[in-house]
Amino acid sequence: MNTSKRRFVLAGIISFSLLAASCGDDETTTTTAAPTTEASGGTTTEGSGEPGTTEPATTAPASNLSGEISIDGSSTVAPLMKLTAEDFQDANGGVTVAVGTSGTGGGFEKFCNGETDISNASRAIKDEEVAACEGNGIEFIELIIANDALSVVVNPANDWATCLTVEQLNLMWAPEAEGTINNWNQIDPSFPDQALTLFGAGTDSGTFDYFTKEINGEEGASRTDYNPTEDDNVTVTGVNGDAGALGYFGYSYLEENLDSVKAVEIDGGEGCVAPSAENVQNGTYTPLARPLYIYISTDSATRAEVKAFVQFYVDNQDAIATEALFVALDDEQKATQAEELASLLAS
Repeated sequence: MNTSKRRFVLAGIISFSLLAASCGDDETTTTTAAPTTEASGGTTTEGSGEPGTTEPATTAPASNLSGEISIDGSSTVAPLMKLTAEDFQDANGGVTVAVGTSGTGGGFEKFCNGETDISNASRAIKDEEVAACEGNGIEFIELIIANDALSVVVNPANDWATCLTVEQLNLMWAPEAEGTINNWNQIDPSFPDQALTLFGAGTDSGTFDYFTKEINGEEGASRTDYNPTEDDNVTVTGVNGDAGALGYFGYSYLEENLDSVKAVEIDGGEGCVAPSAENVQNGTYTPLARPLYIYISTDSATRAEVKAFVQFYVDNQDAIATEALFVALDDEQKATQAEELASLLAS
């Protein structure tokens, strides 16, 4: 095994055994969940602006842990980690967890420079990012944490684009569309004469990488005359404010903003399919279903508070994913991951 890149895939209530065995936008917006001394572990969501109104995740009794955990990266993964941080701090009032959103690529840049403990990612780490980490002596563990339905959304007043094919999305977003495709009736003659305004992920985003690869056939290939952002809330606001707008982002942002935007069904060749947890898990939401990850520095993982944070997420991830409006790992993923973990620990 490459010692600079130790990968684990954990799911459900599998214990994070290896860690437990050790002693013991281009601009980043950091949100720190306020620590408390309560031992109940409940999460208060009213007024927080974060996803989640269902039953809180189970937490451990209050502890004597202390320290700071720095997390940055994907804006898609951020709501999941922010909710985890809030629940974790309810039981561990001496720990502060800061979650930033500089995009997957921006997060890896910080992570490989040794500036963060955990990097959120909406795609797997790239070879060049692995090399950057190796060059700085940063070793890491990869964890798959949830699934996502990358969602295409339009303004609620849009009553024509209920379903779009991959080819139609490519017509909108391909590099060749720049400066030429600017009206909905160019996408389909039956669509109205309505200006097309596009919002999407910035180039540091793993969502940008994934969307361009699946829709345009090449990672990073995209028209540039759109409204890019590393903050998905900007896309929500932009699409809501323009009758001809279209954008894309992670499923949790769709679920949190159903009054502001409307989901478009996607036809990947087998008919129109809506973004949903069920359609991700049954494999019909193609090609925009994807896994989500966190990367943990092995140096950071020697610290008790980091080990406890990761342990907390793994032990409670189904409940946290549901509460944060993410798509939990399916049974097949969990079975495969359990086998991989057992094999790894036995080696």
